[in-house]
Amino acid sequence: MKAMREVARTITELKQAVDKLSVRAQLLELSDLAQAEWYQLITQKLLPQLNDASYLVVAVVGGTNIGKSVIFNHLCDMKASATSPLASGTKHPTCLVPARFANRELLQTVFSEFELQHSDNAEDALQLTERDIMFWREHTLGPENLLLLDTPDIDSDAEINWTRADKVRRAADVLIAVLTQQKYNDAAVKKFFRIANSEDKAILVVFNQCLLPDDDQYWPIWLETFCQETGVSPEFVYVAPHDRRAAEENKLPFFHRNWPVKQDATRSSELPEVEQTPRNLMQDISTLRFEEIKLRSLRGAIISLQETDSGIPHYLAEIKQRAGIHGDAWNRLTERLREINVNWPRIPNRVVVAEIRSWWKEQRTGWEASVHSFYDVVGKSIMWPVRKLRGLDEVDSTSWVDEYRHQEWNIIQRQLSDIYDRLDSLSKHGNPVLAPRLNLLLSGNSRVETIEKLRQAHLESELALELEQLVHQQMTTFREQRSDWFRLLKRLDSVAAAARPVLSVALFATGVGPVGNAVVPVMTDTAMQAALHVAGDVTAGTVTAAVGETAISSGASTGVGYLEAWFHQLYRLFVESRKIWLLDQLQKHLWNTLLEDLKTAAETPQSAEFIELEQILNRFGELKNQLDSNCSSDAKAGLS
Repeated sequence: MKAMREVARTITELKQAVDKLSVRAQLLELSDLAQAEWYQLITQKLLPQLNDASYLVVAVVGGTNIGKSVIFNHLCDMKASATSPLASGTKHPTCLVPARFANRELLQTVFSEFELQHSDNAEDALQLTERDIMFWREHTLGPENLLLLDTPDIDSDAEINWTRADKVRRAADVLIAVLTQQKYNDAAVKKFFRIANSEDKAILVVFNQCLLPDDDQYWPIWLETFCQETGVSPEFVYVAPHDRRAAEENKLPFFHRNWPVKQDATRSSELPEVEQTPRNLMQDISTLRFEEIKLRSLRGAIISLQETDSGIPHYLAEIKQRAGIHGDAWNRLTERLREINVNWPRIPNRVVVAEIRSWWKEQRTGWEASVHSFYDVVGKSIMWPVRKLRGLDEVDSTSWVDEYRHQEWNIIQRQLSDIYDRLDSLSKHGNPVLAPRLNLLLSGNSRVETIEKLRQAHLESELALELEQLVHQQMTTFREQRSDWFRLLKRLDSVAAAARPVLSVALFATGVGPVGNAVVPVMTDTAMQAALHVAGDVTAGTVTAAVGETAISSGASTGVGYLEAWFHQLYRLFVESRKIWLLDQLQKHLWNTLLEDLKTAAETPQSAEFIELEQILNRFGELKNQLDSNCSSDAKAGLS
C-alpha cells in the first residue's frame, strides 16, 4: 500500500542519516549506538518488516517456570519445545514457520539479530552457548502468514536471556503474555511489558496454572494490577487450569474470559457465569486482523523513535550536551594558550640585506650582471678594512644561525613551561573531557619525551633556508604587485651598473652614502625618493654591506623609513613563521589532534549530518498520521 511504501522510504532515509551522524559524532564518545533500543527498532523491526506487511510474528513470552513452552506446544499442536515439571530453562527461541518462510535467507531478514539454525529436536533450545541462536522448523498448521515463537525467560538470572527476549520483543507484532499468580507482579515481567505497550504491541494474556473455579474471583484482580502497572490493554484473555498431566499430553484446556470484567463482579457473593467451552488458541489468533496489527506494530515502533527520553530526540539532545562539554573544553584550552606572550629574537639586519641582494642578483642579466658581480667582489675587498673598524663581520650562512637557534630555544623553553603550567591548571578543573586527556599529557614520562622531541626537531629546523624562502617570496610578491616600482628599480640598477666603476673609487675615497643620492641628487616626489633610496640600498652592494646595520635604524636619510618598515614586515613574517612552526611541533608532539578534535566535536550540532536527521525526524508526525488513517481502533474480529 502507498502509506507503507512512504514509511519504508522515510525509515530507510532515517537509517542512513543516523549512520552518517554517528560517524560524524564519534569524537563525542557517545554510548554504543548499536545497543540503543530505538536504533534496534529501526534495524531489527522497521526495516526488515516494512516491505512485507502480510505476516505476523507471534511470540509466547513470560517469566520462569510458568508453562510458556506448554502453551507454545498447544498452539503448534505438537511438542515443538521441551517441557518438564521442573523448569526446563529454554535458552534460545524456537520458531515455527509456514512453508513460504522455510528458507534461511528470508527468515534472516525478519530475525536479523539471531543466528538461524534448522532443527527438529525440541531439546536444542536448552543448550548453553553465548551465541544468539534461533532454532526453526516448518509447520503446516495455522495461517500461512504466521511465525510463532517460544522464547527464553524474561526474568531469568542469566542476563543473556534478557537481551534475547528483548530481541524477540522487537521483532514480534503480537505477544502472548503468560502470567501466573506468582509472576503477574514481578518487576522484570512488568518492565518487559511496559516497553512492549509503549511500542503498541497487540497483547493476549493467558493466566496459567489457575485453580478453577476458585481463582475466577482472583485472576481479574491480578490482571487489573498487571494492566495498571504496565499500561497493557489485552486483546484476548484466557485462563488455564493447573493440570500437569494435561499440560504434558498437550490436552490443556483454555477458557476465554471477557476483559475488563464488571467492576463489582469479583466482589459479588456469586461468581458471574463464565464460559466453560475450551478454546483453540491458534484458531483464535487466526481471527486477528493481521494487516491492522502489523500497521499498529510498525506505528508503535515509529512512536517509540520519537520518545523524548529514550528515542532519537534523546540521542540528539545527548549529542548537543556532549558537544557543549567539548566546546567548553576547547574554549578553556585555547584561552589559556592565548594568554602566553613572548618576545621572539630578531635576525640581524645584515642577514636580511644579504638575502635581498642575493635575490636581486638573480634578476640581473647580461652585462649588468657581469658588471655588478665584478664590482661587488672589488667592493668587498675595498670595504674590508672599514667593516673591521666598525666590527662588522662578513655575512656567513651559518654564523648567525647558531646564535639565533640558542636564543629561540630559550624562548621556546619558557613557552613550554607556561603551557604546561596552564595545562596542569586546566586538568584540575574537572572538565570530563579535558581532565583525562590532559592528565595523560602531563604524566612525567610524557612531558620529558615531548620536550626532547621538540628539542631535536628544533635542532633540525633549517632557519637559513626558511629565511631565504621568505625573503624571496616577499621580493617576488613585490615584483608582481608593484611592477611599476620594480621596473624603475631595474632602470636604476642599469644606471648603477654604468656608474659602478666611478662610484667604487669615489666611495672608497669619501665614504659617501647610497647610489641613489649620487645618481639622482634632486627628487621632488616623496614616494619616488623612497623608491630611489630603496634602489640605492639594494643595488649598491658595497655601501649596503658596510652600513646596513646602522642605516636601517637611523632614519637619517629620506626614504630609509620606508625601507625600515619593509624590513620590519619581514621580521614579523619570519617570527610568525617560527611561531607557526612551534605550534605545528606542539600539535605533533604534545597534544596531537586534541585541539582539532575538541573543535570538530563541539561543532557537531551545526553539522549537515545533524541538521539532516532533525529534518527527517520532523516528518514523523506526517508518517504517524498516514499509519493512523490505515489502522482501525480495534484489531480483533471477535470470537464466535
